[in-house]
Amino acid sequence: MLIINKLSGRQKYVPANELFSYIDSQMMARGFSAGMTIRTLQRDIHDIEKVFGIVIKNYRGYGYYIADNYEDTELRYKELLMNFDLLTAISGDTNSEGYIIPEHHRPKGSDRIPTLIKAIKECNVITFTYKLVRKNNKKIEKRVKPYFLKESLGLWYLIAKDEKDEIKSYGIDRISDLEINDDCFKKDESINPNEFYKYSYGIWDDPETPIEEVELKYDALDGSFLKSNPLHWTQEILEDNEKEFRIRLKIKITNDFVMALLARTRSLTVIKPESLKERVRNLYKDALERHQ
Repeated sequence: MLIINKLSGRQKYVPANELFSYIDSQMMARGFSAGMTIRTLQRDIHDIEKVFGIVIKNYRGYGYYIADNYEDTELRYKELLMNFDLLTAISGDTNSEGYIIPEHHRPKGSDRIPTLIKAIKECNVITFTYKLVRKNNKKIEKRVKPYFLKESLGLWYLIAKDEKDEIKSYGIDRISDLEINDDCFKKDESINPNEFYKYSYGIWDDPETPIEEVELKYDALDGSFLKSNPLHWTQEILEDNEKEFRIRLKIKITNDFVMALLARTRSLTVIKPESLKERVRNLYKDALERHQ
C-alpha cells in the first residue's frame, strides 16, 4: 500500500533511494522495523501486479513509476492504506496505540470474508443459509455464484448471481452455514460493479428505479460538512453563501438514500422532486405522531 501511495503522487518518477527512505520512515512510524531492500521491493512489486493488477516499472536513471493507468480499477488504495493503519494501531504492536480510538464492535460476519474472497477468485459456487430480516427472520437455503464484495455504511455485502441468474446482494452478517462447492462457473465479464452502483446510494439497487434529479437546500453550517463529505459523487453545488448551501444530485431515490437524508435533517429542505419532498414530509409526520 505504501509503495502504491508513493508512486501515485504528482512525482512522475521516484528514485530507488527516495522510495526506500519513504517506505522505511513510514513503516517505522507504524511500529515496524525498517530495512527495505531491492529484493523485498521486487517481491512486493510482483505481488502488487498479481493482486491488484498494477504494473510498476523502473526507468533506469529516473526511478520507479506506475506503468499502467489503473484509475478505472476497483482498487481504492487510499482507503486500504487507512484501514491498514487503523488495524495495526488496534493490534497493539505499533507506536500508534493510544492515539487512535477504534469502534468497539467488529461487523458481524466479517470472519466469512476470507472464504467468500476465495470462492470469488476461484469462481466456485457457494451455498449458505440466509436470514430474511424483513420476513420475521425466516431462513432460506441459497445456492449462488459469487461475484463481488461491497462495503456500505460499515457492513459488508456479497454480490452474487442467484438461481435465476439475477444479480442480488446478501448481507454477510445474515449468512450462516457457508460452504464452497466443487462446482465452478464461468464469470460474466460484462458485469461492472462500479457501473452497477454508479447512481445508487448504499447497497440498494433496483434496475427499475429511475435516475432522478434531486435538489436539496441546507444552511451554511451543514453545507460545510457536505462540501468535505459529499452525499454522492454526482453532487453539484448550485449555491454556497452565508444564507444557504444548495446542491443537485443525479441519483436513484432508494431507502438507503432517504435514510442518509434523514441523518442530517437539522436544516434540510427538499426542493425537488415533489415525490421525495412528500416522502420526507410523511416520515416527519409519522415521527411527530409517535412522539406526541
